[in-house]
Amino acid sequence: NHLFPSPGTDQDDQQVEWAAELDRLKRENGFDALQHERIRDDLRRGRIGLARNRLPASTQIADVEPEDLLDAQSTVTERAVQTGREALRRGEVAVVSLAAGVGSRWTHGAGVVKAANPFIMIEGSHRSFMELHLAKSRHSSRIYVTTIPHVFTTSFLTHEPIEKHLKLNGNFGYEGPVYLSPGRSIGLRMVPMVRDLRFLWEELPQETLDEQRQKVRDDVREALIAWAESRGEASDYVDNVPGQCFHPPGHWYELPNLIRNGVLARMLADQPALKYLLVHNIDTLGADVDPGVLGLHILGEHTVSFEVIGRRIDDRGGGLARVNGKVRLLEGLAQPTEADEFRLSYYNSNTAWVSIDRLLGLFGLDRDMLAGPDDLLAERIREMSARLPTYVTIKEVKRRWGHGQEDVFPVAQFEKLWGDMTSLPEVACRFVSVPRLRGQQLKDQAQLDGWLRDGSADYVASLCDWS
Repeated sequence: NHLFPSPGTDQDDQQVEWAAELDRLKRENGFDALQHERIRDDLRRGRIGLARNRLPASTQIADVEPEDLLDAQSTVTERAVQTGREALRRGEVAVVSLAAGVGSRWTHGAGVVKAANPFIMIEGSHRSFMELHLAKSRHSSRIYVTTIPHVFTTSFLTHEPIEKHLKLNGNFGYEGPVYLSPGRSIGLRMVPMVRDLRFLWEELPQETLDEQRQKVRDDVREALIAWAESRGEASDYVDNVPGQCFHPPGHWYELPNLIRNGVLARMLADQPALKYLLVHNIDTLGADVDPGVLGLHILGEHTVSFEVIGRRIDDRGGGLARVNGKVRLLEGLAQPTEADEFRLSYYNSNTAWVSIDRLLGLFGLDRDMLAGPDDLLAERIREMSARLPTYVTIKEVKRRWGHGQEDVFPVAQFEKLWGDMTSLPEVACRFVSVPRLRGQQLKDQAQLDGWLRDGSADYVASLCDWS
């Protein structure tokens, strides 16, 4: 008892404290109770689940043809380049870096905010992901003598560390406006359905153990199934510290968050000329406001233009495909079989150019309505999200209790992904093939050696101006 003292409050007091903290996190992060109940109902009725993530086996999936996308890998027309340059000079472009996740693959589960990780030495200083992206925006701002607002999207997991990191470093000397877009969507984890656990453990590929270890693993899994049944399948998972009960609901919500949290309205008020957003992952370091690709997007008059890169063997997670004849991005979770991914020539870099007014129109909104009541904005976002597929995943969470004891439980959570916007018929999309140096992502630290040797680090450094 002295070595591993138990908490100072009894279990009932602890549950009261947890419940109060759960309510606070829900209020501050835009928890949508109505959508949560719809997802619970769909989960219990079998409309969504691990097996339902995949498209039907009868789905026809084929590689795209050359005419299905624009090639920006070698040259772009002078007209497109000039159009992009003029838009930049008029102050029509802002950059949105997605930094709501903690990058668990980058740290192999350690509690580190990836965006603030000083991972590379350039010109005598260790640079973080955020500093690199601000340095690229500074470089473009100086070339085109313009102001480029830069937005970092955050979540309940990353907002405070990112805010502190930028404040301590004075926004790394960036002269333009820097905005933080706090999450206004949050998911509450649920006790998994038994059918999903059995699908995960019995249908999906996994390592085969020796006889004795396999027996132990089977016994543990049967105990976890009994736990799920006793707790109630698809009931809220709240028997843990609040931070372990919530999850980010997927990067589709990042742009709707801009609408709902008032940041987009503030950006448009500060710089009314804004028309376009460059949206990219925090670890896509080569993405910048290239005038040629921007010009292609403007001339095409599309709502969203997605950048793709040539696939390599280690690029996993979906790509560009013809799905039943329609050219769209196919997410890894939706692929009927693993072999489908290896037939695709292009990988989704999750970098997109977005026309602000056309995007607002998809939600039934315009610039004036951004200042409207939150209930209206939430309803419009909920209506759009209902048209997109909901992916169910099973994650493991730890629960520490008593005298240094620790249990690990499987929980269900859901995601909606930005690439699935390409499946909606009314969303005018264009796909652009860009050089790999521009679209390559750093998901794992093991990729750093190759990233340094193949010229990627030098390419990114050439796009930066340091303060």
